[in-house]
Amino acid sequence: MTVSGGVLPAVLALPATADTVVRLLARGDDEPPVTLPRDPAREAARRELSKQMYHENDPSWLQRALEAFWDWVDDLLGAASTATPGGALGLVVIVVAVLAVLAALWWRLGTPRRSPVTSPVLFDDRPRSAAEHRAAAEAHAAQGHWNQAVQERMRAVVRALEERALLDPRPGRTADEAAAEAGRALPAHTDRLRTAARDFDDVRYGGRTATEDTYRGLAALDGDLERAKPALAGTHADARQGAAG
Repeated sequence: MTVSGGVLPAVLALPATADTVVRLLARGDDEPPVTLPRDPAREAARRELSKQMYHENDPSWLQRALEAFWDWVDDLLGAASTATPGGALGLVVIVVAVLAVLAALWWRLGTPRRSPVTSPVLFDDRPRSAAEHRAAAEAHAAQGHWNQAVQERMRAVVRALEERALLDPRPGRTADEAAAEAGRALPAHTDRLRTAARDFDDVRYGGRTATEDTYRGLAALDGDLERAKPALAGTHADARQGAAG
């Protein structure tokens, strides 16, 4: 038997009492209505309403989740406005004040950065040769990554001095320490070594952006140091005077 669609809303609205009966319309107007007991009628209505045709316009699970979320937010704000002096207006004033404080702190302190270690080291990965550092520097330079290029070139400078035994290989050495030690062996290049160490620290730890000129100057220093001969202990002062002249 096919149940007429007009009866279904009435089926849902009927009170669930022991004496309730459901009158379903038959297909023909000239046929008498059919009276069913409560439980069979409820089961028939459940089966009928479970059909897909009645759920085509139901909201999706995402819509239901969003509605539940916004209901929760509305309840939360309502409870907060009730507990806040001044009601909703007081809550708005508090929120604006908190945002203003956060903005002031952001402007005063700047973007949070991870604090560098007390003595930033020059090498922080596996040991590599000067040639490997130079190749990495040139690869970064070819792509315009000047920050990485400067760092790798400075590492190449220090590693090359270690390979020539002008510096003792020492883990944990900083760029400033390397420049100071190398300056004693190559006094004519002391100032350029200090400048290179400062550029490395500014880029690596100071947040400064390197330029192509910075990298080219460091690369030129690397080439000059390769051709430089270490000064003897007695000629350090003469070499410094010659570099100044």
